[in-house]
Amino acid sequence: MRALVQRVSEAAVHVDGTLIGDTGPGLLILVCAMEGDTEANADTLAAKISKLRIFKDEAGKMNRSLVDTGGGALVVSQFTLAADTSRGNRPGFSTAAAPSEGERLYEYFADALRKLGINVAQGQFGADMKVSLVNDGPVTIWMEF
Repeated sequence: MRALVQRVSEAAVHVDGTLIGDTGPGLLILVCAMEGDTEANADTLAAKISKLRIFKDEAGKMNRSLVDTGGGALVVSQFTLAADTSRGNRPGFSTAAAPSEGERLYEYFADALRKLGINVAQGQFGADMKVSLVNDGPVTIWMEF
C-alpha cells in the first residue's frame, strides 16, 4: 500500500458540498491499495504511521507519534498515488488494485488505525472529494509497504 502522510493542524473532506470527515491536529493520510496488496500490507502501514515520530516534543524536536499526541487522522482514498508517469504525458494507473479490492483494503486500513487507538475520520471511496488542509511544518512523508 502507498500513503502520503501530512502532519496537519486541521483537515477536512467534502462531497457535494457536505462535510463528511475532518480532524483537528493530527494527520491527513492519502492512501492507495496497489495490485497484490493484502491485509498484512495495510496492517504494517497502519502500525508504522501510528508510531511515526513526526510531532514535536517539549524541546521542539520531532520525537512524538500520533499515538503519543492523541491526534486524529483523516484517511482519504486516492488511487492516483499509483500513477505511472514513465511514458508519455498521461499517467497510467494499471498498478492500482481493482476498485472493489481497493475499497476493501481502504476500509481495512482505516479500521486497523482505529484498533491502534487512533480517532479516524474518512473520505468516501470513489467520490469526487474536495480535501482541505493546513499542513503543519510542512511535514509530508511518502510511505509504501
